[in-house]
Amino acid sequence: MEESLIFQLSVFRSVLAILQWWGFNVTVIIMNKWIFQKLDFKFPLTVSCVHFICSSIGAYVVIKVLKIKPLIMFEPEDRWRRIFPMSFVFCINIVLGNVSLRFIPVSFMQTIKSFTPATTVVLQWLVWRKHFDWRIWASLIPIVGGILLTSVTELSFNMFGFCAALFGCLATSTKTILAESLLHGYKFDSINTVYYMAPFATMILGLPAMLVEGNGVINWFHTHESIWPAVIIILSSGVLAFCLNFSIFYVIHSTTAVTFNVAGNLKVAVAVLVSWLIFHNPISAMNAVGCAITLVGCTFYGYVRHMLSQQSPPPGTPRTPRTPRNRMELLPLVNDKLDDKV
Repeated sequence: MEESLIFQLSVFRSVLAILQWWGFNVTVIIMNKWIFQKLDFKFPLTVSCVHFICSSIGAYVVIKVLKIKPLIMFEPEDRWRRIFPMSFVFCINIVLGNVSLRFIPVSFMQTIKSFTPATTVVLQWLVWRKHFDWRIWASLIPIVGGILLTSVTELSFNMFGFCAALFGCLATSTKTILAESLLHGYKFDSINTVYYMAPFATMILGLPAMLVEGNGVINWFHTHESIWPAVIIILSSGVLAFCLNFSIFYVIHSTTAVTFNVAGNLKVAVAVLVSWLIFHNPISAMNAVGCAITLVGCTFYGYVRHMLSQQSPPPGTPRTPRTPRNRMELLPLVNDKLDDKV
């Protein structure tokens, strides 16, 4: 009876974690699209800056004031050698996501973001010379095929938004590869990640946002009718963006890897459905089929990765290159021009 009760509580906790993760994620996406489309605030760099500032403040409060999470300490030089490159890619990733959301529907943007497993595998194969089982490559076929079908049949296709979303996938994959090398030995969680990276990202993006969008933002303030409700919505999206990071920390600690993978792909389907109900963007039957194929492919990819991780490699299988463990090995990944100096 006691074991049954513990199991039920564990299941309840997992379901609750997934639902609140879905809620924050879908709400942030919808709010950002609402800001660009309904509020006519067409400034993705500024929106990204607001998110970074809110996340910096939120992470500081959680770690320093409320002390919910212990701070992972870094040497001062490591903040620039390890954290800054990660923050730069992190910044590009968020900005490209918001730029794509500015020009293409949520459904199309979310489907393209599902291309990330493919770009991650290809980059790891090219950069690290990692060996991947044939089943990994096979699992990428429905992802690529679904993306192609969705792109060809997208009724609201915009090349600039499509390229921004696609390069956002590359930025996400690059961040994954850099994290594997630069943060080796540090057990980072999403809150500490935001604590260190969001201030750097704000510093990186602040000046470009002012130069590129400053005049437009000022004009928007003078011409928009209901200014304060709009400002509250924009700031709220930043607060919810930080809450999303906190929810990711919670869901990772409450679910298994397989559950997290399946829930992540179902989350995309939920975001697509909710955005369609709110914005009524046209979706053709073949476009929906392409999206479904992509999500099934992502789920299958996650399942294959999990199954292979549980198996011992057969004799003679080439070993995956280990993660670099010293400074000399880290340098070529950050800047390949330093390779001759190593």
